[in-house]
Amino acid sequence: MDLTQSIDKKQARKEPFPISILSLTVGAFAIGMTEFVIMGLLPNVASDLDVSISTAGQLITMYALGVAIGAPILTILTQRIPQKKLLCLLMILFIIGNGISVLAPNYTILMIARMITALTHGTFFGVGAVIASNLVQPNKRAGAVSIMMAGLTIANIIGVPGTFIGQHMGWRASFGAIAIMGVIALIGILIFIPQLKQEKPVSLAEQITALAQPKLLLFLLIGALGNASLFTVFTYITPLLEQVTGFAEHSVTWILVLFGCGVTIGNIVGGKLADWKLMPSLLGLYFAICIILTIFTFTIYNPITAVVTIFLWGIASFAVMPGLQVRIMSLAQSAPALASTASHSAGNLGNAAGAFIGGWVITHLAITSLPWVGALLVGLGLIIGAAAYMAERKKTVKPQGH
Repeated sequence: MDLTQSIDKKQARKEPFPISILSLTVGAFAIGMTEFVIMGLLPNVASDLDVSISTAGQLITMYALGVAIGAPILTILTQRIPQKKLLCLLMILFIIGNGISVLAPNYTILMIARMITALTHGTFFGVGAVIASNLVQPNKRAGAVSIMMAGLTIANIIGVPGTFIGQHMGWRASFGAIAIMGVIALIGILIFIPQLKQEKPVSLAEQITALAQPKLLLFLLIGALGNASLFTVFTYITPLLEQVTGFAEHSVTWILVLFGCGVTIGNIVGGKLADWKLMPSLLGLYFAICIILTIFTFTIYNPITAVVTIFLWGIASFAVMPGLQVRIMSLAQSAPALASTASHSAGNLGNAAGAFIGGWVITHLAITSLPWVGALLVGLGLIIGAAAYMAERKKTVKPQGH
């Protein structure tokens, strides 16, 4: 038995990482750019389409809601379509959405285009995560998901200076560039993603039952709390660094790039940790985020300590993602794509809640209170996760004792 295991391990070590996952990474990158690039272009969009900045800001809010609400519905409706074909259709829809954004004559048309691309977002990541985890051996699943998710995290880094295109060539050029990336991703998917064996379709009732398990809903809540914590602080990181730490506006851009580098490192490290020990690593990372944000309450006043804390926060915050995704997929054996999509929905609801909570904190407490409020939110996720893990351990220990 030991001999065959060691042979299996050697084979696992030798097996090259499938290039097909990189075509998913390109798709994830393009989708991530659509989400992040608009944040830096709001003033340009607002003045060009003759709307206020707060009205233009609704393009971000509605996108998040489109992902949160539309993605699970689209995943259910498309579950009979073979996965490769579905990815291709989603990429075509994504290219069309960005193409409409380039040509949008007014705000309403741009909003419709944003809603079209938002629909593709969650379903692409949901189906993509299932495909990525099926392309590798079971002990490499979280690592494979993290490679795909790296596209999203790299978009987060480039999304900040990526607004450069929009600021110099007009905001429409940014969406044009994203549509071209969508075409590259589509070609990659067509060439590199294999035809995977189609799972037998699961009825709507079975899918909803799989999703409605208390344990799965608990992990969706834990993910949403983690995202709410992140966005409570991150949404207002620019005013925080300018008003409290005293950085100039141009310096903040580079601090955000550094945060994005931390995010990318964290995503890859998190995949490895989750493949090693899933639940202990998840709980450990939530604990780390809690501590880092608490420390940030004090380090925010010094430029050097603030930047170091932000970098570490980026690593820890995104190291959670691959493990959480794999955990949620494994809890819904009969509907992993829907569960994976639902985790993106829960995450986006967390993003929206975080931005709202952050705004409330600034109005009613103080901008300097943001980090410890973020720490409380992630601490709540940690308590729920630890309780679920302990309950699970008790269950597995009991039968052995009998």
